[in-house]
Amino acid sequence: MDKATPPHARSSPLSYFWSGDTMRSRRVSEVVLSGMLEVPEPPARLRADWAREISSHMTLDAGDVEVMPLARARMRWPQYSQCVRAVSDWTGRLGLPGVLAGSDVALMVCRGARYHHDGEQYGGAVFCNLFLSEDKGQDLHFPSLDLRIPLRRGLAVVFDTCQPHGVIRRGSDGFAAADFPDGRDDSQLFLTWELPVEDVHVARSLEVVFDADPATAATLDAEQVRRQGERVTVSPDSGRWCRAG
Repeated sequence: MDKATPPHARSSPLSYFWSGDTMRSRRVSEVVLSGMLEVPEPPARLRADWAREISSHMTLDAGDVEVMPLARARMRWPQYSQCVRAVSDWTGRLGLPGVLAGSDVALMVCRGARYHHDGEQYGGAVFCNLFLSEDKGQDLHFPSLDLRIPLRRGLAVVFDTCQPHGVIRRGSDGFAAADFPDGRDDSQLFLTWELPVEDVHVARSLEVVFDADPATAATLDAEQVRRQGERVTVSPDSGRWCRAG
């Protein structure tokens, strides 16, 4: 297991998120947990079904991240439980016992991914992803952390939803739609779980600091990320923080 932290100090963005009916604040974690797990290749019949779904029922443009039908996939995926068990065992070894079992799971697909953060919808969560596709020359990139992780089957990652991230062509400096041309299979399938950031084990593992700005949190009515007092978003091409709106 690798535990990556940034190479030097930075101004820390803050996430403002709903905790029940209360808005709380926290620092955006700069910890990314990653590991390679032994998971079987999805069966050919399932991979063919995924290809048909993407080509016939979706408009998956370069940079898009979309939901795939998980219930149907599980009917054609005898090894699904094996994949889940591998991630559950791995997170357990990281000090996150039982967290996966109580968390929502979804099957996702992307064709590259523009840089973004998910703090306006999932500020109260941490993502745990298991990648299912073979190595297609793509990296999961966290630009604020100067961290690139090659995507290949069995890669598992846990990271803060508010940390800017994207999927880019290996060796590139940022996201470019031209790196994912039509007619080439650049799709990446992955399972993703939403782990509650307030879980004591999750917070400890990602070194989350809560209630960093309770005064501002008390004035807000929508989840968001702020940096140096201003609401921020992420440049889809470079991954840099920029002022929202």
